[in-house]
Amino acid sequence: MGKSLCSRIQPTNPMRKIRYALILSALLAAAGASAQVQPPPPGQPAPPPAPLLPPGQPAPLAQSGPPVAPPPAPTESVPYGAGMKVNLSPDGSKYMRFITWHQIWTRYTKNNTGTERAPGKLQDDQVDFAIRRSRLIILSQLNPRFLIYTHIGINNQTAVSGGAAPATDGKKPQLFVHEAVVEYKLNQYVSVGAGMHYQNGLSRMTRSSTLNFLTLDAPLTNWPVIEAIDQFARGIGAYAKGRVGKLDYAVSVNESFLTNQTGPLSNALGLGTTATTGTGSSQIATSVGSNRAQYNPQGTNHIWQGYASYEFLDQESNLLPFNVGTYLGTKRVFNIGAGVFYNQDGMASRPTSSVVQVNGTGFTPAQIAAIDTRKDDIVLLSADVFFDTPINKEAGTAFTVYGVYYNYNFGPNHVRYIGASNPGYGTNAMRGNAVPHSGTGNIGFVETGYLLPKNTLGPKVRLQPYASCLLAGYEGLRKPDGSIRNVNIFDAGANFYLDGHNAKFTLNYRARPDFTNQTATPDGPARVSSVRYRPEITLQTQVFL
Repeated sequence: MGKSLCSRIQPTNPMRKIRYALILSALLAAAGASAQVQPPPPGQPAPPPAPLLPPGQPAPLAQSGPPVAPPPAPTESVPYGAGMKVNLSPDGSKYMRFITWHQIWTRYTKNNTGTERAPGKLQDDQVDFAIRRSRLIILSQLNPRFLIYTHIGINNQTAVSGGAAPATDGKKPQLFVHEAVVEYKLNQYVSVGAGMHYQNGLSRMTRSSTLNFLTLDAPLTNWPVIEAIDQFARGIGAYAKGRVGKLDYAVSVNESFLTNQTGPLSNALGLGTTATTGTGSSQIATSVGSNRAQYNPQGTNHIWQGYASYEFLDQESNLLPFNVGTYLGTKRVFNIGAGVFYNQDGMASRPTSSVVQVNGTGFTPAQIAAIDTRKDDIVLLSADVFFDTPINKEAGTAFTVYGVYYNYNFGPNHVRYIGASNPGYGTNAMRGNAVPHSGTGNIGFVETGYLLPKNTLGPKVRLQPYASCLLAGYEGLRKPDGSIRNVNIFDAGANFYLDGHNAKFTLNYRARPDFTNQTATPDGPARVSSVRYRPEITLQTQVFL
């Protein structure tokens, strides 16, 4: 009676224990065999016996029906597909996906006039190396309604810029968050999200993926306020996106980042010039407006933007905001789109009629702060068209063309200079490979490419020649006679695809205009006496997984 129930029902004879174990093993083996071996259907021979396996290797699950021959070894690389994806549920509705890539530039650059390579050392031209982009994306889906998206990386690191002090230091660039987004799908027509996002308005190119450009890179004009009032073409805010029939759309409202410009608003930002006249106690300081708008360091209004496109042929994926540059013959896409960007009081300026005088040799900070400035809205508009189609599927040929028109209003005579992975040293805006990037005026851009037949360079490499042209007219850049001095930028090159966009080389030649031969004028626009074209040759190596 003192023994437990468990001890009483357990067999006490060791031989009985062994018998029970043998019987249980036999039953499990029989159940496993009956579950995996099926009798052949009537009229079909029984499948051959399974081959012997090395110790420790699990047996494969048998398939019903006749044996299937192993597929032949592929003669071409298997498409990348979903990439590095980890399913968190058996049906794949919960998953994590990882995407990483590098774009490395080897480049020859004929620099703009007056460029330095080091403090006080002029550099006419050079061969340099740059990390154009180095990124990591983590995409997680809890279910088809919830999405978590994280994107981190660096950009534009050269030996002289892109580091902790981007204009003058290339060492140890700051790894930063490009995107941190949470998204919820309300229904089949609308998804909403918030965070640091890339759901930009304006144009298809403003929402472009950096992984599958048709040309070497974007013209940069497509990101008109980059690093001024956004964070590397991203904004902190909320958005809505979706598709209704063939109409795809995205709208967003974001915070306006502080410009981090320092100094008094009226003078230090180039909004006015100060001169002193007279001597002794009769000296007078005069400040005159420059009639050139600059980003308003006190601008705090929200940014509103949106883009919509009508998809006449194949529909494109809109899970993420990245538009494809060229599909390499895998889709037939014909889209027409339009977009808008608006930021109230985003710019500040002073007309030349703004003349303020004080006694003495200069203005105090309080006196400068008291000078009235004009606030200008940033209003940007665009319309574009994208066409991408296979030509001959057997030969693998395809054709791509994209064109966009921008109308930019940044206030009077605004012009901004930017150069991708600028190899020039110092804070001079026109150093290195900088070109007039954006400004008040009109811009047209077109690019086109043709994917040649599969065996043009043999069975392992695909070749796609391309060309692009940007033509801009900014009211702040004029000839000596007062007419607009156009900005023309020409690119031509070819993509060499080893494994689609996942592994490719791009060789690009650029004819870049040098706008350093200019002088400021009292009425605002710069007078550009002449423009010289500088060659720039870049070899990009891209791999993404």
